[in-house]
Amino acid sequence: MNRLFWIIVAIIGAVILLLMANNDSGTTLGLANDAFANAAYLGIWGIVLAAALLGSRIKLSDFARSTAIWVVIILALVAGYQYRYELQDVANRVTAGLIPGSPISGKDSNGNLTVTLAKSLNGHFEVNGKVNGARTSFLIDTGASMVILSADDARRGGIDTTNLSYSVPIMTANGSANAAMVQIATLQIGDITRHDIPALVAQDNGAIGSLLGMNFLDTLRGFSVQGDQLVLTD
Repeated sequence: MNRLFWIIVAIIGAVILLLMANNDSGTTLGLANDAFANAAYLGIWGIVLAAALLGSRIKLSDFARSTAIWVVIILALVAGYQYRYELQDVANRVTAGLIPGSPISGKDSNGNLTVTLAKSLNGHFEVNGKVNGARTSFLIDTGASMVILSADDARRGGIDTTNLSYSVPIMTANGSANAAMVQIATLQIGDITRHDIPALVAQDNGAIGSLLGMNFLDTLRGFSVQGDQLVLTD
């Protein structure tokens, strides 16, 4: 090992001297200095690896197999990094198919933030959003002028429903109820976030679910139905 160490030191010294001597000409042994330096670097590492292989007495076939496995792993990691956004999009779409209401966040051709929703089996567009950080399932309702929260969803979002004044009558496709005005501190749909959104909290009534109304949709750059998908553009 000591002999190998001094051989490598001598090779490195010789390479440095050759590069210094041929600095003005730009070439060493017919190669550009940069190419010669890279070749020398790889050659030195080759000597080190070969010496390590011989010293460990590992079978060449085992060494080749291990090397091939590591090469495949490294190439897979590089490919995964290069296509990370495409893979993320595929994962989001698979999740949306498995979990109804899952929003798919992305970017359109102009770089605008988008959230895509798949149509549910009941024919409506539903989305799993967050009210003040708490998971809330919404039905998208362009006929509702405001965001409406069920009493249960409001409570999960940290809204005290016991002292509200339920003086606003509301009528939805799911039924009628009285509601109270509140302010939602944070409303999230996918990567789209809005703050201080006015909303109505429906009085306890199992027929009324949470609705994502026009006072949220009007804050967007736009929204459109494309086949079985609803695309929200921020």
